[in-house]
Amino acid sequence: MSILENFGDTLPRERISCSAEQIAEHSYDAWPVAVKWRQQGKQPCKPDAVVKPLSTDEVAKVLKWADKGEVVVTPWGLGSSVTGAPLSEYGGVVIDISSMDKVLELDKENLMVRVEAGKRGDVLEAELNACGFTLNHSPQSLDRSTIGGWVATRATGQFSSMYGGAEDLLLALTVVMPDGRIVKTKQTPRAAIGLDTKSVFLGSEGTLGVVTEVTMKIFPQKSYRRLEAIEFNDVESGVKALREITRSCLKPFLARFYDEDESRHVMKNSAYKKCVMFLGFEGFQTVADAQYDEVMKICAERGGRAIGPDAVDAWMNRRYDFSVIENVLARPGGVAETIEISDFWGNIEGTYHALKAALKCLFDEVLCHFSHVYAQGTSLYVILIGNADDARQSEELIRKAWDITMNICLQRGATTSHHHGVGLARKDVVADDQGSGMIVNQAIKNALDPKNIMNPGKLGFKV
Repeated sequence: MSILENFGDTLPRERISCSAEQIAEHSYDAWPVAVKWRQQGKQPCKPDAVVKPLSTDEVAKVLKWADKGEVVVTPWGLGSSVTGAPLSEYGGVVIDISSMDKVLELDKENLMVRVEAGKRGDVLEAELNACGFTLNHSPQSLDRSTIGGWVATRATGQFSSMYGGAEDLLLALTVVMPDGRIVKTKQTPRAAIGLDTKSVFLGSEGTLGVVTEVTMKIFPQKSYRRLEAIEFNDVESGVKALREITRSCLKPFLARFYDEDESRHVMKNSAYKKCVMFLGFEGFQTVADAQYDEVMKICAERGGRAIGPDAVDAWMNRRYDFSVIENVLARPGGVAETIEISDFWGNIEGTYHALKAALKCLFDEVLCHFSHVYAQGTSLYVILIGNADDARQSEELIRKAWDITMNICLQRGATTSHHHGVGLARKDVVADDQGSGMIVNQAIKNALDPKNIMNPGKLGFKV
């Protein structure tokens, strides 16, 4: 009996597909390794069927059916993960929630919006802007990712230094458990009623259930914004300036610092030889200007020199453009990867130098920037660009870069992911990264998904 016949009347037949086209569409995400699989004609992560529910109740029906038959289930938003998070190594059914994209409630007084989890980020942002509001969550994938995906991967955006990441913006969610039960967490500004249930599903990447509705904070749009670029002579000076800015509790909405290799690209000047920091301030003009003045003093103390807003303004206008990496990957021999980690201020410079030294012999370019800053530390984003003879060798080189980067992070105590999540790329290092925390993680997985049908093999969980 085919899987279509097994479904019975769970969903209308037109929203259940086993076609080669739909299977292929859901066999690859945006992970560069998956791009190379496609170029080689490989399909190692191939689901048996794709279903497209239109409501939480329909998701529940699918999961009840899957639980009864112990069928593997993998949630899917828009397939924009760059780590293989929505790819199933064990076949089964993909639940594609991209058609669940309605705004369910806009609460202007309490500053929150409730949406179905398949809502695309840029569409929601445009709808909020039309009402005078904003998410202030701006991942580079804004136009190709869903709100549910942000929750599932604990995503963050380019303005996190002021507004935080998904964990700061999430107020409540609805999730369908592996056995089909529906759980709705309470909307509240803050509570001290035992465990924070919604946090269990933050970063869970579809291993504990399917998130179907999300309530997020929103903000009134700001009328004043001030941008500035600062030159530094070396990485150390800029990193220390970033540290002092965050220690001083100053809140630029934008804070990004590029090493001399990436600065050439971000400044659109191949002869540029400095490191550069991009900063942005917004809100009441007097407050934003006061913060600007204090940050400029900190930067000047570290040898920084203000060079005007033009480069930052140009970057703001192209910040969702991922075409440079995509164009390199489009060539079978093209090699490109982005790997982000995080570390404490006291350790990040050493981690940066260790990664640059280990990777520069393998790639034509190793570009690095520091962003998403915190009082205790910062993320480090590494962009790798190179060439190989064909797609197979490209895949091998990308995997080697991952092995090198993850090993250095584990050796130095850095966190192996800052905001791209785990997926297939990092699954083998989760246990080492989490240490004894895996005891709790595995206990939660065993309790909520005892049949291990939800996206098995991910997040370091036992298969």
